[in-house]
Amino acid sequence: MDDAAVERITPFAVVTTSEAIDPALLRTFAPLDGFKQGSLAALARKISGEVLPKGRNLFREGVSDNRTFYLVRGEVLLRSVDSTVAIVRAGTDEARYPLAPSQPRRFTARTASEIEYLSIDCDLLDVLLTWDQTGIYEVNELGADSPVTSDDWMTILLQAKALQRIPASNLQAVFTRMQRVPYRANEIVVKQGDEGDYFYVITAGSCAVTHTPPLGREAIKLAVLGPGDTFGEEALISGSKRSATVTMLTDGSLMRLAKDDFDTLLAEPTLDRISFDAANELVAFGTARWLDVRLASEFEREHLPGSINVPLYLVRLELGKLDPNLRYVVVCDTGRRSSAGAFILKKHGFDVSVLEAGLTSASVLLSTPTV
Repeated sequence: MDDAAVERITPFAVVTTSEAIDPALLRTFAPLDGFKQGSLAALARKISGEVLPKGRNLFREGVSDNRTFYLVRGEVLLRSVDSTVAIVRAGTDEARYPLAPSQPRRFTARTASEIEYLSIDCDLLDVLLTWDQTGIYEVNELGADSPVTSDDWMTILLQAKALQRIPASNLQAVFTRMQRVPYRANEIVVKQGDEGDYFYVITAGSCAVTHTPPLGREAIKLAVLGPGDTFGEEALISGSKRSATVTMLTDGSLMRLAKDDFDTLLAEPTLDRISFDAANELVAFGTARWLDVRLASEFEREHLPGSINVPLYLVRLELGKLDPNLRYVVVCDTGRRSSAGAFILKKHGFDVSVLEAGLTSASVLLSTPTV
Protein backbone atom coordinates (compact mmCIF):
# COMPACT_ATOMS: atom_id res chain seq x y z
CA MET A 1 0.00 0.00 0.00
CA ASP A 2 1.49 3.38 -1.02
CA ASP A 3 1.14 6.72 0.80
CA ALA A 4 -1.40 7.96 -1.73
CA ALA A 5 -3.66 5.00 -1.00
CA VAL A 6 -3.43 5.72 2.70
CA GLU A 7 -4.34 9.36 2.13
CA ARG A 8 -7.48 8.34 0.22
CA ILE A 9 -8.90 6.33 3.11
CA THR A 10 -7.56 8.06 6.21
CA PRO A 11 -10.27 10.18 7.88
CA PHE A 12 -7.85 12.73 9.29
CA ALA A 13 -5.45 15.04 7.42
CA VAL A 14 -4.74 17.22 10.45
CA VAL A 15 -5.10 16.70 14.20
CA THR A 16 -8.72 15.49 14.48
CA THR A 17 -8.80 13.05 17.37
CA SER A 18 -12.59 13.34 17.78
CA GLU A 19 -13.51 12.14 14.28
CA ALA A 20 -14.50 8.55 13.62
CA ILE A 21 -11.91 6.23 12.11
CA ASP A 22 -12.81 4.52 8.84
CA PRO A 23 -12.81 0.72 9.33
CA ALA A 24 -11.30 0.48 5.82
CA LEU A 25 -8.16 2.10 7.20
CA LEU A 26 -7.97 -0.42 10.04
CA ARG A 27 -8.28 -3.23 7.52
CA THR A 28 -4.85 -2.23 6.10
CA PHE A 29 -3.10 -3.22 9.35
CA ALA A 30 -2.36 -6.60 10.95
CA PRO A 31 -3.84 -8.34 12.84
CA LEU A 32 -6.79 -5.97 12.40
CA ASP A 33 -7.22 -7.25 8.84
CA GLY A 34 -8.41 -10.55 10.30
CA PHE A 35 -11.26 -9.02 12.31
CA LYS A 36 -14.89 -9.71 11.50
CA GLN A 37 -16.70 -6.63 10.17
CA GLY A 38 -18.67 -6.11 13.38
CA SER A 39 -15.54 -6.29 15.52
CA LEU A 40 -13.70 -3.85 13.27
CA ALA A 41 -16.57 -1.35 13.31
CA ALA A 42 -16.72 -1.55 17.11
CA LEU A 43 -12.96 -0.98 17.40
CA ALA A 44 -13.09 1.96 14.98
CA ARG A 45 -15.39 3.82 17.36
CA LYS A 46 -13.03 3.36 20.29
CA ILE A 47 -9.67 4.49 18.91
CA SER A 48 -8.15 7.82 17.94
CA GLY A 49 -6.08 9.16 15.05
CA GLU A 50 -3.49 11.82 15.79
CA VAL A 51 -0.71 13.90 14.22
CA LEU A 52 2.76 14.34 15.72
CA PRO A 53 5.35 16.86 14.37
CA LYS A 54 8.87 15.99 13.27
CA GLY A 55 11.44 15.53 16.04
CA ARG A 56 9.01 14.33 18.74
CA ASN A 57 8.95 11.06 20.66
CA LEU A 58 5.92 8.81 20.23
CA PHE A 59 7.13 6.61 23.09
CA ARG A 60 10.34 6.11 25.05
CA GLU A 61 12.56 3.11 25.70
CA GLY A 62 11.84 1.39 29.03
CA VAL A 63 8.33 2.83 29.43
CA SER A 64 5.11 0.79 29.69
CA ASP A 65 2.29 2.87 28.21
CA ASN A 66 -0.30 0.14 27.40
CA ARG A 67 -0.86 1.56 23.90
CA THR A 68 -0.61 0.00 20.45
CA PHE A 69 0.49 2.36 17.67
CA TYR A 70 0.05 2.03 13.89
CA LEU A 71 1.82 4.41 11.50
CA VAL A 72 -0.51 5.92 8.86
CA ARG A 73 1.74 8.56 7.29
CA GLY A 74 5.38 9.62 7.63
CA GLU A 75 8.56 8.05 9.03
CA VAL A 76 9.59 6.95 12.52
CA LEU A 77 13.08 6.20 13.81
CA LEU A 78 13.39 3.35 16.31
CA ARG A 79 16.32 4.20 18.58
CA SER A 80 18.12 2.46 21.44
CA VAL A 81 20.26 4.69 23.64
CA ASP A 82 21.77 7.03 20.97
CA SER A 83 21.69 4.71 17.97
CA THR A 84 19.03 4.31 15.29
CA VAL A 85 18.25 0.61 14.85
CA ALA A 86 15.45 0.86 12.28
CA ILE A 87 13.40 3.28 10.17
CA VAL A 88 9.68 2.53 9.72
CA ARG A 89 7.92 4.19 6.77
CA ALA A 90 4.15 4.33 6.38
CA GLY A 91 2.82 2.19 3.54
CA THR A 92 5.56 -0.45 3.79
CA ASP A 93 5.01 -4.04 4.82
CA GLU A 94 6.74 -3.38 8.15
CA ALA A 95 4.27 -0.56 8.90
CA ARG A 96 1.35 -2.98 8.60
CA TYR A 97 2.24 -4.18 12.09
CA PRO A 98 2.26 -2.31 15.45
CA LEU A 99 5.28 -0.08 16.05
CA ALA A 100 7.77 -1.93 18.33
CA PRO A 101 4.94 -3.35 20.46
CA SER A 102 6.96 -4.83 23.36
CA GLN A 103 6.12 -3.58 26.86
CA PRO A 104 8.17 -2.10 28.45
CA ARG A 105 9.34 -0.45 25.24
CA ARG A 106 12.60 -1.81 23.81
CA PHE A 107 13.14 1.31 21.71
CA THR A 108 12.36 5.01 21.59
CA ALA A 109 10.16 5.93 18.61
CA ARG A 110 11.14 9.39 17.30
CA THR A 111 9.44 11.05 14.35
CA ALA A 112 11.69 11.67 11.30
CA SER A 113 8.87 13.67 9.70
CA GLU A 114 5.39 14.77 10.66
CA ILE A 115 3.39 11.58 11.16
CA GLU A 116 -0.21 10.46 11.40
CA TYR A 117 -0.83 7.43 13.60
CA LEU A 118 -3.50 5.36 15.32
CA SER A 119 -3.46 4.81 19.08
CA ILE A 120 -5.29 1.81 20.58
CA ASP A 121 -5.60 0.68 24.19
CA CYS A 122 -3.69 -2.64 24.46
CA ASP A 123 -6.21 -4.26 26.80
CA LEU A 124 -9.12 -3.38 24.54
CA LEU A 125 -7.30 -4.72 21.49
CA ASP A 126 -6.38 -7.95 23.27
CA VAL A 127 -9.92 -8.56 24.52
CA LEU A 128 -11.46 -7.81 21.12
CA LEU A 129 -8.97 -10.09 19.41
CA THR A 130 -9.75 -12.90 21.83
CA TRP A 131 -13.48 -12.35 21.55
CA ASP A 132 -13.39 -12.11 17.78
CA GLN A 133 -11.41 -15.32 17.40
CA THR A 134 -13.88 -17.36 19.44
CA GLY A 135 -16.27 -17.14 16.50
CA ILE A 136 -19.24 -16.18 18.73
CA TYR A 137 -19.28 -12.44 18.24
CA GLU A 138 -22.69 -12.35 16.57
CA VAL A 139 -25.59 -11.46 18.90
CA ASN A 140 -29.16 -10.35 18.42
CA GLU A 141 -29.84 -6.69 17.71
CA LEU A 142 -31.05 -4.71 20.72
CA GLY A 143 -34.08 -3.51 18.79
CA ALA A 144 -34.90 -0.95 16.12
CA ASP A 145 -35.39 1.82 18.67
CA SER A 146 -32.09 1.17 20.44
CA PRO A 147 -29.89 4.30 20.70
CA VAL A 148 -26.76 2.21 20.16
CA THR A 149 -25.83 -0.60 17.82
CA SER A 150 -25.06 -4.10 19.06
CA ASP A 151 -21.36 -3.45 18.34
CA ASP A 152 -21.41 -0.35 20.57
CA TRP A 153 -23.08 -2.35 23.31
CA MET A 154 -20.55 -5.18 23.09
CA THR A 155 -17.64 -2.77 23.16
CA ILE A 156 -19.01 -1.07 26.29
CA LEU A 157 -18.94 -4.40 28.10
CA LEU A 158 -15.62 -5.54 26.64
CA GLN A 159 -13.89 -2.35 27.80
CA ALA A 160 -14.96 -2.80 31.42
CA LYS A 161 -11.89 -3.81 33.45
CA ALA A 162 -14.00 -6.04 35.69
CA LEU A 163 -15.14 -8.10 32.71
CA GLN A 164 -11.80 -8.74 31.02
CA ARG A 165 -11.12 -11.91 33.05
CA ILE A 166 -14.46 -13.47 32.16
CA PRO A 167 -14.42 -16.35 29.64
CA ALA A 168 -15.75 -15.45 26.21
CA SER A 169 -18.53 -18.00 26.61
CA ASN A 170 -19.74 -16.15 29.71
CA LEU A 171 -19.76 -12.85 27.84
CA GLN A 172 -21.80 -14.40 25.07
CA ALA A 173 -24.36 -15.47 27.66
CA VAL A 174 -24.36 -11.96 29.15
CA PHE A 175 -25.19 -10.48 25.74
CA THR A 176 -28.05 -12.88 25.15
CA ARG A 177 -29.56 -12.67 28.64
CA MET A 178 -29.52 -8.91 29.18
CA GLN A 179 -32.75 -6.98 28.66
CA ARG A 180 -33.02 -3.43 27.35
CA VAL A 181 -35.33 -1.12 29.34
CA PRO A 182 -36.18 2.51 28.37
CA TYR A 183 -36.48 5.16 31.10
CA ARG A 184 -37.73 8.75 31.28
CA ALA A 185 -36.07 11.71 32.98
CA ASN A 186 -36.70 11.76 36.78
CA GLU A 187 -37.74 8.09 36.80
CA ILE A 188 -36.28 6.04 39.67
CA VAL A 189 -34.38 2.95 38.49
CA VAL A 190 -33.49 1.51 41.91
CA LYS A 191 -34.49 2.81 45.33
CA GLN A 192 -32.45 2.75 48.51
CA GLY A 193 -33.70 0.02 50.83
CA ASP A 194 -35.19 -2.18 48.10
CA GLU A 195 -34.08 -5.75 47.45
CA GLY A 196 -31.40 -6.20 44.77
CA ASP A 197 -32.75 -7.87 41.66
CA TYR A 198 -30.74 -6.61 38.64
CA PHE A 199 -27.32 -5.40 37.55
CA TYR A 200 -27.50 -2.40 35.18
CA VAL A 201 -25.39 -0.91 32.39
CA ILE A 202 -26.28 2.51 30.97
CA THR A 203 -26.44 2.58 27.16
CA ALA A 204 -27.95 6.05 26.73
CA GLY A 205 -28.69 9.02 29.01
CA SER A 206 -27.41 9.80 32.49
CA CYS A 207 -28.32 8.92 36.10
CA ALA A 208 -27.75 10.42 39.53
CA VAL A 209 -26.74 8.18 42.45
CA THR A 210 -27.81 9.42 45.90
CA HIS A 211 -27.63 8.02 49.44
CA THR A 212 -29.84 9.15 52.32
CA PRO A 213 -28.13 8.79 55.74
CA PRO A 214 -30.08 7.66 58.83
CA LEU A 215 -32.22 10.05 60.90
CA GLY A 216 -33.75 11.72 57.86
CA ARG A 217 -30.73 13.82 56.92
CA GLU A 218 -30.45 15.27 53.41
CA ALA A 219 -29.50 12.88 50.63
CA ILE A 220 -25.83 12.81 49.56
CA LYS A 221 -25.12 12.90 45.83
CA LEU A 222 -22.54 10.18 45.22
CA ALA A 223 -22.09 10.23 41.45
CA VAL A 224 -23.45 11.03 38.01
CA LEU A 225 -23.27 8.06 35.64
CA GLY A 226 -23.37 7.97 31.85
CA PRO A 227 -23.17 5.51 28.95
CA GLY A 228 -20.94 2.55 29.75
CA ASP A 229 -21.22 3.02 33.52
CA THR A 230 -22.70 0.24 35.65
CA PHE A 231 -24.51 0.04 38.98
CA GLY A 232 -26.52 -2.31 41.17
CA GLU A 233 -23.83 -4.87 41.88
CA GLU A 234 -23.38 -4.09 45.59
CA ALA A 235 -26.76 -5.47 46.66
CA LEU A 236 -26.45 -8.49 44.39
CA ILE A 237 -23.02 -9.55 45.65
CA SER A 238 -23.58 -8.81 49.32
CA GLY A 239 -27.17 -10.07 49.43
CA SER A 240 -28.21 -6.86 51.17
CA LYS A 241 -30.70 -4.15 50.28
CA ARG A 242 -29.96 -1.31 47.88
CA SER A 243 -27.58 1.19 49.51
CA ALA A 244 -28.44 4.08 47.17
CA THR A 245 -31.13 5.46 44.89
CA VAL A 246 -30.47 5.82 41.16
CA THR A 247 -32.62 8.35 39.30
CA MET A 248 -32.59 9.19 35.59
CA LEU A 249 -31.42 12.74 34.89
CA THR A 250 -32.40 12.46 31.22
CA ASP A 251 -34.38 10.15 28.99
CA GLY A 252 -32.31 7.07 28.25
CA SER A 253 -32.03 3.30 28.22
CA LEU A 254 -30.34 0.67 30.35
CA MET A 255 -29.46 -2.98 29.90
CA ARG A 256 -30.12 -5.16 32.93
CA LEU A 257 -28.99 -8.63 33.98
CA ALA A 258 -30.97 -10.66 36.54
CA LYS A 259 -29.34 -11.53 39.86
CA ASP A 260 -28.93 -15.27 39.21
CA ASP A 261 -27.26 -14.62 35.85
CA PHE A 262 -25.07 -11.91 37.39
CA ASP A 263 -23.88 -14.24 40.16
CA THR A 264 -23.05 -17.01 37.72
CA LEU A 265 -21.61 -15.05 34.80
CA LEU A 266 -20.03 -11.90 36.23
CA ALA A 267 -19.44 -11.79 39.96
CA GLU A 268 -17.46 -14.88 40.91
CA PRO A 269 -15.15 -15.09 37.84
CA THR A 270 -13.84 -11.57 38.53
CA LEU A 271 -13.18 -11.82 42.28
CA ASP A 272 -9.70 -12.79 43.46
CA ARG A 273 -9.98 -14.24 46.97
CA ILE A 274 -6.94 -14.45 49.22
CA SER A 275 -6.24 -16.06 52.61
CA PHE A 276 -5.40 -13.96 55.65
CA ASP A 277 -1.82 -15.31 55.89
CA ALA A 278 -1.10 -14.58 52.21
CA ALA A 279 -2.66 -11.12 52.37
CA ASN A 280 -0.91 -10.24 55.62
CA GLU A 281 2.44 -11.13 54.03
CA LEU A 282 1.75 -8.77 51.11
CA VAL A 283 0.81 -5.98 53.50
CA ALA A 284 3.90 -6.59 55.64
CA PHE A 285 6.14 -6.27 52.57
CA GLY A 286 4.41 -3.03 51.57
CA THR A 287 3.03 -4.36 48.29
CA ALA A 288 -0.62 -4.17 49.41
CA ARG A 289 -2.83 -2.35 51.90
CA TRP A 290 -5.95 -3.31 53.82
CA LEU A 291 -9.12 -1.50 52.69
CA ASP A 292 -11.98 -1.88 55.18
CA VAL A 293 -15.45 -1.26 53.69
CA ARG A 294 -17.46 -1.56 56.92
CA LEU A 295 -19.20 1.41 58.50
CA ALA A 296 -17.07 3.90 60.44
CA SER A 297 -18.55 2.73 63.75
CA GLU A 298 -17.51 -0.87 63.05
CA PHE A 299 -14.06 0.24 61.96
CA GLU A 300 -13.54 2.31 65.11
CA ARG A 301 -14.36 -0.65 67.32
CA GLU A 302 -11.77 -2.98 65.75
CA HIS A 303 -9.81 -3.24 62.56
CA LEU A 304 -6.60 -4.59 61.04
CA PRO A 305 -3.35 -2.70 61.62
CA GLY A 306 -2.58 -0.16 58.91
CA SER A 307 -5.97 -0.42 57.25
CA ILE A 308 -7.95 2.49 55.83
CA ASN A 309 -11.71 2.83 56.01
CA VAL A 310 -13.99 3.59 53.05
CA PRO A 311 -17.55 2.43 53.81
CA LEU A 312 -19.09 0.46 50.96
CA TYR A 313 -21.69 3.08 50.11
CA LEU A 314 -18.89 5.66 49.67
CA VAL A 315 -16.50 3.55 47.57
CA ARG A 316 -17.61 5.11 44.27
CA LEU A 317 -17.25 8.61 45.73
CA GLU A 318 -13.78 7.97 47.18
CA LEU A 319 -12.16 6.36 44.11
CA GLY A 320 -10.04 9.46 43.49
CA LYS A 321 -8.47 9.18 46.97
CA LEU A 322 -7.15 5.66 46.37
CA ASP A 323 -3.76 4.92 44.81
CA PRO A 324 -4.23 3.23 41.40
CA ASN A 325 -0.69 1.87 41.61
CA LEU A 326 -1.28 0.07 44.93
CA ARG A 327 -2.88 -3.32 45.48
CA TYR A 328 -5.76 -3.36 47.98
CA VAL A 329 -7.04 -6.28 50.02
CA VAL A 330 -10.69 -5.46 50.68
CA VAL A 331 -12.10 -6.58 54.03
CA CYS A 332 -15.34 -6.61 56.00
CA ASP A 333 -16.69 -8.85 58.75
CA THR A 334 -17.87 -11.79 56.61
CA GLY A 335 -16.58 -11.18 53.08
CA ARG A 336 -19.92 -10.17 51.57
CA ARG A 337 -19.54 -6.38 51.60
CA SER A 338 -15.86 -6.67 50.70
CA SER A 339 -16.82 -8.72 47.63
CA ALA A 340 -19.12 -5.92 46.50
CA GLY A 341 -16.45 -3.29 47.14
CA ALA A 342 -13.81 -5.30 45.30
CA PHE A 343 -16.09 -5.69 42.27
CA ILE A 344 -16.54 -1.91 42.07
CA LEU A 345 -12.81 -1.25 42.41
CA LYS A 346 -11.85 -3.90 39.85
CA LYS A 347 -14.38 -2.42 37.44
CA HIS A 348 -12.48 0.88 37.71
CA GLY A 349 -9.10 -0.74 37.05
CA PHE A 350 -7.79 -1.22 40.60
CA ASP A 351 -5.71 -4.26 41.58
CA VAL A 352 -7.80 -5.80 44.37
CA SER A 353 -8.35 -9.03 46.28
CA VAL A 354 -11.04 -10.07 48.75
CA LEU A 355 -10.06 -11.37 52.19
CA GLU A 356 -11.41 -14.92 52.30
CA ALA A 357 -14.00 -15.39 55.08
CA GLY A 358 -13.65 -11.75 56.14
CA LEU A 359 -12.26 -10.57 59.44
CA THR A 360 -13.27 -13.82 61.09
CA SER A 361 -10.10 -15.24 59.53
CA ALA A 362 -7.88 -12.55 61.07
CA SER A 363 -6.28 -13.20 64.45
CA VAL A 364 -5.15 -9.65 65.30
CA LEU A 365 -7.44 -6.61 65.48
CA LEU A 366 -6.79 -3.15 66.92
CA SER A 367 -9.32 -0.88 68.61
CA THR A 368 -7.74 2.42 67.51
CA PRO A 369 -8.55 3.69 64.01
CA THR A 370 -5.75 4.30 61.50
CA VAL A 371 -5.96 7.57 59.61
